[in-house]
Amino acid sequence: GPCTECSCSSGKEPDKDSSHTKKKENGDRLCVPKIFFGTRTHKQITQISRELKRTAYSCVPMTILSSREYTCIHPVVSNSSNRNEMCVELLEAKHGKSCSYYHGVHKLSEHHALQPVPQAWDIEDLVSLGRRLRACPYFAARELMVGADIVFCPYNYLLDPQIRDSMDIKLKDQVVILDEAHNIEDCARESVSYGVTESQLRAAREELDFMVNNSIRQEHHEPLRAVCCSLI
Repeated sequence: GPCTECSCSSGKEPDKDSSHTKKKENGDRLCVPKIFFGTRTHKQITQISRELKRTAYSCVPMTILSSREYTCIHPVVSNSSNRNEMCVELLEAKHGKSCSYYHGVHKLSEHHALQPVPQAWDIEDLVSLGRRLRACPYFAARELMVGADIVFCPYNYLLDPQIRDSMDIKLKDQVVILDEAHNIEDCARESVSYGVTESQLRAAREELDFMVNNSIRQEHHEPLRAVCCSLI
């Protein structure tokens, strides 16, 4: 029979309640958990969304979280090696210019929400629609997360606390599925690891030398300088 908590096979329109809650018979609020589906690569998300289309749950509200590398459509930013920094600069209008694609996000996010029976889609579908509507797929995907029943994303979006915070992902009381979970160890190591070159260490040591020699917060800078020296 039809599901009782979502609109997947009942043919009903998705629940518009942005808080993602439903009322119990006694009037209390029942929180309906989201499903966070983590995969190793973006390519695997495309494969999974293709399989989702073939199931009875193909109309469930969903979204795909991915990096600007896959979803930025700004003609200048998308061809830059510093997409994140350039995007932030445009959003803050540092040089007197802003991103027109960002201001059109609602056209894209509402486009999927207003369809009577939305079908499962992948990143390419979202980007293609974003180009047509001149609206940012990256931020539209994040907006769609509010009303989504299932959220697809790479592992590090769930494992890395900095990415979780920046994407406003709350995992408490939610359902988390990790595809091919034997790869989790490597991803977890990468999330808490950082690569640095010897030249960077030497440059950092020189700056710390300057701080210490000029008596600027020596109690903090001396231990850092010692770490740089030991690594060098």
